[in-house]
Amino acid sequence: MREDLHALYRRLHAAPELSMQEHATAALVAERMSALGFEAWRCGGTGVVAVLRNGEGPVVAFRADTDGLPVAEDTGLPHASTARGTLPDGTDVPVMHACGHDTHVTAAIGAATLLAGARGAWAGTVVFVFQPGEETGEGAAAMVADGLWERAPRPEVVFGQHVWPGRAGQVELTPGPAMARADSWRVTVRGRGGHGSQPHLAVDPVLIAAHAVVRLQSVVSREVGAQESAVVTVGTFHAGLKENVIPSEAVFTVNVRTLDPAVRERLLPALRRVVAAEAAAGGAPEPLVEELYTFPLLVNDPAATEALRAPLAAALGAGNVLHAAPRMGSEDFGHLPDALGVPGVYWFFGGVPGEVLDSGAPVPTNHSPAFAPVLEPTLTTAVTAAYAAVLSRLGTAAR
Repeated sequence: MREDLHALYRRLHAAPELSMQEHATAALVAERMSALGFEAWRCGGTGVVAVLRNGEGPVVAFRADTDGLPVAEDTGLPHASTARGTLPDGTDVPVMHACGHDTHVTAAIGAATLLAGARGAWAGTVVFVFQPGEETGEGAAAMVADGLWERAPRPEVVFGQHVWPGRAGQVELTPGPAMARADSWRVTVRGRGGHGSQPHLAVDPVLIAAHAVVRLQSVVSREVGAQESAVVTVGTFHAGLKENVIPSEAVFTVNVRTLDPAVRERLLPALRRVVAAEAAAGGAPEPLVEELYTFPLLVNDPAATEALRAPLAAALGAGNVLHAAPRMGSEDFGHLPDALGVPGVYWFFGGVPGEVLDSGAPVPTNHSPAFAPVLEPTLTTAVTAAYAAVLSRLGTAAR
């Protein structure tokens, strides 16, 4: 089984697809799950739902995300991706599984294989959700809107997991708020174009936007409490086409992460205030602020999270099940349990050999062109954790 899963992982890694374009991935997943005896169907465009009924008992759901990222791979692996894709705006880009979703899909199929082969040991129903579009925050909401929970049996809990550059062989649990809410904006600063030699006859949006970018960071340092958490990142900045032309507008994008709704309610208006004030100071009209997307706050149900600790410890060893602080990364996993009002639990598993971490050498992170989790014990850990989690909530088969 391990050899088969390794081959599946390499196949997925070599052929990533962009968010909401995972057509080949969905077809492969549906084929594999159907072969295991699951009832599989498409949902939310390129999502796949797979259900295995095994008598009367609880219903448990497990989610794995499927999309890649517009990143040019630089791992040097023999199965490195050379795939390309097209962004919604028509831009041709390289595509890579730079966040490990190929690992997630492989682990879910591995756990499904174990469950299908052990039907005499459990009773109930398992729902696997292979979700597209996690990287853009579209996929979970699209599946819910497309009738995911109207057609699939209603689960009593939804599980999920994610690889990260932690110690391979270990998993990390976080009860309560586990991953940040994210808000992303596009800000267009509108000035008045002119000749670079005559800035006094123009209104320079580049200067205004540059001041805004710097000043935005002061909101976290001066308006968010030292014991509170928030991150503000300006990820893109575009303006002009020639060095001696003052353009008529400058555009930048902002990403905001928060763990506390009260902090978010203070932070977002403050960011808008800064952008508007810098424009006013430069003699420009109020900038256009467009919301690009949001990710929900991911909150692990405390009771369900603690209940999972013992089964994971039994499967992986108590020393390999750790407690972790909340992360400022974001996920749309929360849409799936939240849509039903049921508990959700989401954990992380490591993908870096311990000797590498202990050496102090730099380790590529998720979204890096060099991100490549070590194959083992990463996959075995992920399959074991998923299988143990699902099995822990299912009923016992009648004897």
